Amino acid sequence: MANQNHNEDDRFLHQRRDCESPLTSSPSPTLPPPDLNLYARHGRKSLSGIALRSFCLGIALSIGVTLTLTLLVIVPSSLWRLPFFLAALSLFHFLEFYTTAAYNTPAADIASFLLTANWPAYAIAHSAAAFECLVTNLLWPERSWAPMHAGKILLLLGWMATIVGQTVRSAAMVKAGMSFNHVVQQRKGERHVLVTDGVYAVFRHPSYFGFWWWALGTQMVMGNVICFWLYTAVLWRFFSGRIKVEEEFLVKFFGEDYVNYRKRVGTKIPGIP
Repeated sequence: MANQNHNEDDRFLHQRRDCESPLTSSPSPTLPPPDLNLYARHGRKSLSGIALRSFCLGIALSIGVTLTLTLLVIVPSSLWRLPFFLAALSLFHFLEFYTTAAYNTPAADIASFLLTANWPAYAIAHSAAAFECLVTNLLWPERSWAPMHAGKILLLLGWMATIVGQTVRSAAMVKAGMSFNHVVQQRKGERHVLVTDGVYAVFRHPSYFGFWWWALGTQMVMGNVICFWLYTAVLWRFFSGRIKVEEEFLVKFFGEDYVNYRKRVGTKIPGIP
């Protein structure tokens, strides 16, 4: 996938350099103009599609935050967990695109929002979480299933996991820059480098670590017992398999440098060294 985008990426970087250096005396080699169909309404980089998705995510985030605060402070109800989930999802998907657009600009397209990633399993998982939360809070609004009345502690831990997870994932995308990709790369791109400092000095796959704790944190906040354990099992299986496949290519790309890095830094995901 990376190789298919090289020509248009080179055109983008060429044009950006021209804009940033208007006083250059020697003209740059002429490159063919970018395919404008990419940016048309149904194109992969559709500007109208990006604007529409950003607008909808902004509305969803605003509604989620407003209802969460309303049901927590003004009209107390345990149902505040549902709009919290909406807000967390909206912010997550917006940041996926934003960090890609800001720090890996040539790769940014509609798919960068990850709204249809792993379809339909991803949508089913979040629908199940919302359903469990709704039914549980309608039937047992005053429930206290946590042992030793530890519900408030688990709620706090859930908030912390959600915030830390989102922060680490976004930081990983920022640090990796043009070396980050939402799809496992089977060929080494020209700008693909091995990043081992910053957040990558602590976590070998910080974006996976971040999503792992973000997802489990949301389920803790929502009080979802069933989905928490289902998320744990599904995410562990997914990441353990993905990391194994991805690292086979990374060893081919970077050789002993990656082997030594893998020995030195763990994933920090339980059960995945």
